[in-house]
Amino acid sequence: MRVAITGSSGLIGSALVARLRADGHEVARLVRDRRRAGEPGAVYWDPARGEVDAAGLEGHDVVIHLAGESLVGLWTKGKKARIRDSRVRGTRLIAEALAGLARPPGVLLSASAIGFYGARPPGEVLDEEASAGTGFLAETAQAWEAAAEPARAAGIRVVHPRFGLVLSPRGGALAAMLPVFRLGLGGRLGSGEQVWSWIALDDVVEAALHVLRTEPLAGPVNFVAPEPVSNAEFTRVLGRVLRRPAPFAVPAFAARLAAGEMAEEMLLAGACVVPGRLLQTGYRFRFPALEPALRHLLA
Repeated sequence: MRVAITGSSGLIGSALVARLRADGHEVARLVRDRRRAGEPGAVYWDPARGEVDAAGLEGHDVVIHLAGESLVGLWTKGKKARIRDSRVRGTRLIAEALAGLARPPGVLLSASAIGFYGARPPGEVLDEEASAGTGFLAETAQAWEAAAEPARAAGIRVVHPRFGLVLSPRGGALAAMLPVFRLGLGGRLGSGEQVWSWIALDDVVEAALHVLRTEPLAGPVNFVAPEPVSNAEFTRVLGRVLRRPAPFAVPAFAARLAAGEMAEEMLLAGACVVPGRLLQTGYRFRFPALEPALRHLLA
């Protein structure tokens, strides 16, 4: 199988590239440095300039699109514009390029996020049939997914993995939390009642391969474990796995003061999202429960 991938140096992308190559697949990375574009297995693109080497994408069986501005940081007006534009413009550029190929791929795996659902009460369970939410992340995710329409219209099977909180000690939220928790200074954020819908990086990779193999799957697919937990439970379990107390709490006002709108939408809000379509199509999670997942990841 020939696979082209954007965002290949990120947490998810690097894990997918390693697994695909280990399985014997040919992987091409989309790179923004023209000097590297001449290297074997590299295809040039620059979403900010609206440029992509479409000829370099010809003949690939699968395209995986993961690239986008990091959500981490103070959400200034400029930062929010970069978050949205990198996702929407980048996706539209890839989708239009693929739609114009003589030999388009059979499937485009184009990233999204459970931010699509917005902030929801803890008792509201959300599968892929749930309506879109409100707020910056929800509106961005809706536009992000809609930007893939040229590929859908060209007959390409488009799948949107809506990623939850991806757990890995090598990056993301868990890696950021570990130094504090290892010092015994961890604890819940705000009330701790907000639901964190998480997934181990191992399951992200396996679920992506499952989606590629499962022809009927198209549209949104929630990439989350089947047992979401509250923030308070997450911090308790993490402390227990690390054998450290987690007695502290960051007041909501302090989180808002430190991180502004990002804290409001990503840390203090939550949604109880479940992997309806993965389970319906027979995917078996390696780590459905949080504590075994953390013990595996932090072993």
